[in-house]
Amino acid sequence: MMSPKPISEDRGSPHFRQAPLQIIHILGNFLRIWSVYSMYNYLTHTGASVVLFIFSCLVPASVVLLLMQKPWKGRPLSNTQVVPSIINGGVTALYFILWGKGLKVCGPLRTLLAEYSGAVLGVLSAVLYGQRRHVWKKVGGLIAMLAAFYLLSEGWAMARYSPFNILYYMNSHSFPLIHHSEVETEEKVLGMKEMVLPILAGILSALRRVIGRRVSLKNQLKRRLHALTIASATCFLFPVAMWDTIIGSTSASSNNLTFSLWAFLSTIFFGIILIFYVESIAEERLHMVFSSPRHLAVAGACIVIMEISYKMDFSLPGFLLCCLILGFGIYEATSLDRSRRESFQKSDLSDSVGDQVQMSPLPT
Repeated sequence: MMSPKPISEDRGSPHFRQAPLQIIHILGNFLRIWSVYSMYNYLTHTGASVVLFIFSCLVPASVVLLLMQKPWKGRPLSNTQVVPSIINGGVTALYFILWGKGLKVCGPLRTLLAEYSGAVLGVLSAVLYGQRRHVWKKVGGLIAMLAAFYLLSEGWAMARYSPFNILYYMNSHSFPLIHHSEVETEEKVLGMKEMVLPILAGILSALRRVIGRRVSLKNQLKRRLHALTIASATCFLFPVAMWDTIIGSTSASSNNLTFSLWAFLSTIFFGIILIFYVESIAEERLHMVFSSPRHLAVAGACIVIMEISYKMDFSLPGFLLCCLILGFGIYEATSLDRSRRESFQKSDLSDSVGDQVQMSPLPT
């Protein structure tokens, strides 16, 4: 009598089941980073107002999210959910302002890496509420993160200023036409003073994620509240955008303004709408939060592709060094949260195999 064929262990393994979700996560982050580079290219070539551009993207994005989620339908939202979501909208509006200003000053590479400064909240929670034995690991991670941001501000990820690209100077003297047309308008060496904007934006980004998780643990309710948060952020940003339109720099450069359909559409659909669902899938199904070395590795690979595609002033060895130091800092700063996520994931697997409803962990 023939015995039934055993089920392949590879097809039933968690890594095999998560492969499509990991592809979605990588593709979503790539599209989002592509939208950031398109936005930076548009802002630097036209001199448009950053706040007005972001507001122009938030208006249709909030309308699309409200029509998709319909927070006014279904189970009524309580005041304990609506009020924090509206407050979170104010935090989100301030985040977009600082992030946009930092993008125009520091460039896309440094702005995208500075978003991982939200791991600082893990250090603060360990100092205030955590166990004392983990404080020094988190402080060491914070020092490593600050060192990475300092190297980025000094231009270590740029070919003209990176110590790893000594041959660049020799080639530039031998062949003076190499990359000069692209480099003249690109990023320059900054100080830590200029890096404060994207670093603060990264901390605010982590804070708004924490508020969104604390308000609701259910995935469907979280989406409804997120649509309310984006709509609230649009309302908070409206007077700032109008003020910037009246007395800002748009009047001085209005004759040079042009409309870029790709910059607007990519920011709306990839930079605001799609990235929220992609990050939600990563947290709920892959147990991957934003401030994690795995997420940094995905973003770093996408940044390398965009830097080469847009012919930016880019040094791969310096960029890899900064990413390694930053990843080590994030790893140490989130060590306690990582152990909690691993224990949570093991408990989920041991409780029930057939249960498809999983609650995401709450990283600091």
